[in-house]
Amino acid sequence: MRRIGLIAVREFLGTVMTRGFVVGLLLMPALIALTFVVGPRIMRQRTLPVNGQVAVVDPTGVVLPALRNTIAPEAIAARRDEAARRAIAQMPDEVRDVASGAGPAATGAAIERVTGPVPQLEIVERAADPRAAASDADLAAALAGHKAWLTTPGSVRHIALVVVHPDAVARAPGRDDFGGYDLYVPPSLDDRVEAVIFESVRDAIVDARVRAADLDRRRVDAIVRVPRARSVTVTRSGQRPTVGGFNRALPFVFVGLLLFAVLMGGQGLVTSTVEEKSSRVMEVLLSAVSPFELLAGKLLGQMGVSLVVLTVYIGIGLMLLVSFTLVGLLDLTLVFYLLAFFVITYLTIGAAMVAVGAAVNEMREAQQLMMPIILAMMIPWMLAPAIAGEPNSTFSTAISFIPPVHTFAMLLRLTSTAPPPAWQVWLTMAIGVAAVVATIWCAAKIFKVGLLMHGKPPDLATLVRWSRSA
Repeated sequence: MRRIGLIAVREFLGTVMTRGFVVGLLLMPALIALTFVVGPRIMRQRTLPVNGQVAVVDPTGVVLPALRNTIAPEAIAARRDEAARRAIAQMPDEVRDVASGAGPAATGAAIERVTGPVPQLEIVERAADPRAAASDADLAAALAGHKAWLTTPGSVRHIALVVVHPDAVARAPGRDDFGGYDLYVPPSLDDRVEAVIFESVRDAIVDARVRAADLDRRRVDAIVRVPRARSVTVTRSGQRPTVGGFNRALPFVFVGLLLFAVLMGGQGLVTSTVEEKSSRVMEVLLSAVSPFELLAGKLLGQMGVSLVVLTVYIGIGLMLLVSFTLVGLLDLTLVFYLLAFFVITYLTIGAAMVAVGAAVNEMREAQQLMMPIILAMMIPWMLAPAIAGEPNSTFSTAISFIPPVHTFAMLLRLTSTAPPPAWQVWLTMAIGVAAVVATIWCAAKIFKVGLLMHGKPPDLATLVRWSRSA
């Protein structure tokens, strides 16, 4: 055990003390911080105020006056505030308290960063439909401000043409539904401005229909408005607020962390083994330790490296949750399962990786033998939507017990909104331990034979023969 520990410490320090490891470890947190710091500034630079004119052809004669009110900056801002209030009402209590405590100014600034400044739009009435005597090229040129039917004095841009249908307010004879409108915009129009025009025209048409029916718009809105209930997720361990985006992202985040940490450790094992074999350092080490001790030391050393990386990213994730007061939504026992499944998966995949490194002479040869291992690890990622969507289906349950993908599948099920029973989790761990023992046993045989082998690289059939004959 002492010699295994010495090899593990050597492998660990030889990796973490390099400049490349430190840079790689800090690179992702630096990019995340840069995104949060620089991203909003870039967005503020790009979200310039939009000023322009909207030409309207209204054969009904009643939609255009209402549109002048609904497209006013005050009306647009009011709709945005109402949408923000509805969104805040669906947030967890902790997030809602923070958002409410930030004050109207901070909330308004946040809304502006997402939706952009309130556009300043002017309505221009047109008596005739310009499409009747215009080709597509003429219509495109008109939207660019080069035709008389949209041109007005000054340099204000013409950004849209709205053509209201004649039956938009009063139904045509023999029809049960109302007409609508057509919207023509240039290709460069911001999607957010287009959405503002859609909402404004919709509200204007509804206002005109309500007035034509001699109804009160506020009473109609009160009749059709049904507040959305806050969803509560109920599990065997209790209840928790439902946060749709959080719940959907959680399985992919956990499985992504597991996949990243295992691949990083496995790649390090292959690289260090191939380098030491090609430089004859391996022969010197074998004069002092047994092949199994060398295998175990390298596995444990690189596992320590991956654990450092995994711990750093888990810590960053928890700090982000704390900063956004979302940590209460995360069941911290999932972190324990992540670490437990990492150890099982790493020892299984890592043993296969180090066996591949011992069997080849250079990294180019290792890529071919590593491909089946990497593909096996990618299967759960490709199946993640199906497993997370139906975590207790027959397929999801079955794949949770098939090594080496069983740990990924079980982690996806655990982080879903319908976690499996505890006995299935512990059975997956037991199967994982058995798979670790079997994989290390086979890898040790391949490792013993391959360390001193040079020349033509073996194929998979040769590796199987080595594991059976050694």
